[in-house]
Order: sequence, then C-alpha cells, then structure tokens
Amino acid sequence: MASIAPKSQPKTKRGIARREMILRAAEKVFGERGFAASTIADLAREANTALGTYYIYFDSKNAVFRELVLEMGVLTRRVMADAVEGAPNRLEAERLGLRAFLGFVAERPALYRIVEEARFVDPEAYRDYFTQFGAAYRDQLERAEAAGEIRKGDAEVRAWALMGVAKNLGDRFALNGGEDLDRIADEGFDLIKNGLAP
Repeated sequence: MASIAPKSQPKTKRGIARREMILRAAEKVFGERGFAASTIADLAREANTALGTYYIYFDSKNAVFRELVLEMGVLTRRVMADAVEGAPNRLEAERLGLRAFLGFVAERPALYRIVEEARFVDPEAYRDYFTQFGAAYRDQLERAEAAGEIRKGDAEVRAWALMGVAKNLGDRFALNGGEDLDRIADEGFDLIKNGLAP
C-alpha cells in the first residue's frame, strides 16, 4: 500500500474533538468487525458524524486505519517509557515494561487487534510499527550491555526476541481478559531474566 498523506490537523477545539470522535469510533468498529467488514458509513455512524464531515478529517477508510496503527505505536511507547522511568537497571526495566505492556493490551484490546490486522491491511504501517520499536529496544539493550547490566550478545536479535515474548503473552493472556497479569508478567520476566542476566 502506498503511503497515505495525512490531512492537516484541525485547528479548533471542535475540530480536534470531532477528529478524536472519529478515531475512537474507528477503533471500536475496526476492533470489533475488522477492516474488511467495516465501511466508512459504519465509522461515521459510530462517531455520530455525517459522511461529508468524515471526509474533512480522513480521505479514506485506509487513512483512519493507518492513523490508528500510528497512534498505537505512540501510545505504547509512552506507556512503556512511563513504566520504566526510574528503573535502576535493564532487568528491572524489562519487568516493569512487560507488565505495563500487558496492562495496555488488556485496556485497549481493539487498538491492539488493529495493529495485528495491519499485517494484511497495511503491511508498511505494520512493518514501521515494529521496526521503530525494535530499533529503540536494540539501543536500550546496547546501553545496558555497555553498562554491564546484561551479558554480551546480539542486541538486534535480542530486541526482536523480547518483543516476541511480550507480543505472544499479550495475545494469549491479556487480549481476552480474565488473567492475573501480574503473575503472567512475573513468569515472563523470570524467563527474560534468566536469559539476560550478566
């Protein structure tokens, strides 16, 4: 899919609020029905917005979908950064980050499902989402290795392996609710710690 140029951001409070309503409606509709089964009319109806108004903010169904994938990336990075801020070392950051990620998936399952569907709907956005995470994670692991907090190893491979642990735990335990996420995070972290300890 070719890159979709975003429309300019609204400048009024009313415009910002309307755009946000459309995004939240799209999150709900795409999260419940999936991209293919959803129409722009569904999104507009859920947002209590006229079709013409929808097009003021988004050119297409693909555009709002891509915006949600980008939003998930920004929100997840913010949640993770806030969770690990002040962690005394990389291992503690791993524990805190894993728990925060699982909690975020449980809190926003529709947005998480949208990112997963992007693999097929918008492969470029999907790839960008994980590539950005992977690059930041690799850098953090390289700094931790240089500081002696973890043993030496290939930071790129480790970053993607650790993302896989979090993603799969999210898929299995956080996405559908009803799980003790503290216990899941502790079990996942036990595996990570034993694999990363210096």
